[in-house]
Amino acid sequence: MIAVLVLGGIGGGIWLTTRSKVASGPATTSPQTSTPVSSPAMSDVEADTPEPAAGTVKEFSVVGTSYKFTPATLTVNKGDTVRITFKSQGGMTHDLVIDEFGVATSQLGDEEEEEVEFVADKAGTFTYYCSVGNHRQMGMVGKLVVQ
Repeated sequence: MIAVLVLGGIGGGIWLTTRSKVASGPATTSPQTSTPVSSPAMSDVEADTPEPAAGTVKEFSVVGTSYKFTPATLTVNKGDTVRITFKSQGGMTHDLVIDEFGVATSQLGDEEEEEVEFVADKAGTFTYYCSVGNHRQMGMVGKLVVQ
């Protein structure tokens, strides 16, 4: 910005000097045109910078039956919003828990369902499981893969 002002001042001084020499000669007028000198405003620079891609919403339906989840693996990208509709089936009570993201449904009876939502803000492979009784130990686990 300072450089623009200095160059503008020098250019203005040259123009005045030239103009006074013209005034001492024959009286002539010529149209003066000027090209505005500007620097991009900060908002213009920011507008040219692409925004980082916002995470998308990934929706899953997970069913808990006798000691298993279907599907057993969920895959998302880091930054995605994950929405899981969990449904308990098979005549037993189940829940779905993902410790690393603070996610836990209520313990649901047969044919009950509940939705949970969270942002997958860290990459890795995380276990989701049923915390009812010994269901986890009996194999009621799944994987959440965050890439």
